[in-house]
Amino acid sequence: MNCRHCGARLQHTFLDLGCSPLSNAYIEREALDTPETYYPLRVLVCTRCWLVQTQDFARADEIFDAQYAYFSSVSQTWLDHAERYCSMAQRRFDLHRQSFVVEIGCNDGYLLRNFIAVGIRCLGVEPTASTATAAERLGIPVRRDFFGSALAESLSAQGKADLVIANNVFAHVPDINDFARGLRTLLAPAGSVTLEFPHLLRLIEQCQFDTIYHEHFSYLSLSTVAEIFETAGLRVYDAEQLSTHGGSLRVYGCHTSAPFERSSNVDRVMREEQQFGLGELAPYTAFQSRADRIKDDLLAFLIDAKREGRRVAAYGAAAKGNTLLNYAGVKRDLISYVCDAAPSKQDKFLPGSRIPVVAPQRLAEDRPDVVLVLPWNLVDEICMQQRQVRDWGGRFAVAIPQMRVF
Repeated sequence: MNCRHCGARLQHTFLDLGCSPLSNAYIEREALDTPETYYPLRVLVCTRCWLVQTQDFARADEIFDAQYAYFSSVSQTWLDHAERYCSMAQRRFDLHRQSFVVEIGCNDGYLLRNFIAVGIRCLGVEPTASTATAAERLGIPVRRDFFGSALAESLSAQGKADLVIANNVFAHVPDINDFARGLRTLLAPAGSVTLEFPHLLRLIEQCQFDTIYHEHFSYLSLSTVAEIFETAGLRVYDAEQLSTHGGSLRVYGCHTSAPFERSSNVDRVMREEQQFGLGELAPYTAFQSRADRIKDDLLAFLIDAKREGRRVAAYGAAAKGNTLLNYAGVKRDLISYVCDAAPSKQDKFLPGSRIPVVAPQRLAEDRPDVVLVLPWNLVDEICMQQRQVRDWGGRFAVAIPQMRVF
């Protein structure tokens, strides 16, 4: 396999998680007697441009299908984050009623609804019918398609965008070069593009291996994104470090010739990446053993709990949880159910493990001894929402970055 950015031959494995089903392919009850499709989940690193990337097995249209079950608006933390972003963007980019904002991967309208509320013209691009329908109900115009250079040509014929937003999308595209070229095509000459994505440095530092699944084709550093932008005729002019998703970057980009001054933040983050060793092979080749240790600790905890008669439930039917449970081989004998607030996931079953997904009220009815929080990036929000667990002496647990019960 060759690198999907620079074309160099890929020779080094970053992580091999065996085979697993697609992380958001939740199973309907009537389909429990049918087989699932499993794909290898192997991640490689390019030693020329340091792009970390999955080995290609699953196509984007298989992953982001009409039944896609991830709805951004379920998390209040994420809604608050989107609202703060929109307030910042209006001020920083001087957006007004004549401005044009495009969000790629608009999901259920969690973000663009803030622009709609203040009368700023916007368009969402979203390939999954389930979430696109939810966005349209909010009055957001949506183009139901995958974004790339061809779609960008079509959209730009209707007007260039003053701001292009792609939050947690850049890592989700198989042809990252074509996507970047599409950003350049759609962007107005003095416009800005902002991307958010989990920072590869934090993924390695905190061993967040459960954020690896087929839906994420790439795992990104600022240095690599800057190179991809440069190849596409764009440049990075600012960067912010965020707490979302366990540590993310917000990258600001523009046309190469646009009059934006380069912020010192860019050099600071790149310097941190260099000092951490992201331009050397050692941190990548050491990652497998660290992931295995976390998996082993989780299994040991669950097996001990079962032997001691303690009942364990999980909270958050998140994609990252599916990666963790499938790699560890966890089934219903160790975790009897997982609660989730998203109606789109309730009364279904997790892919692979086939653990049932139930409404959060089940916790109060069942009173488990331990609630394992799978989306550890939302642990504070979840523990606050489900604080009644402590009323019956229950405890919470997380597995990453290390097994912890509290």
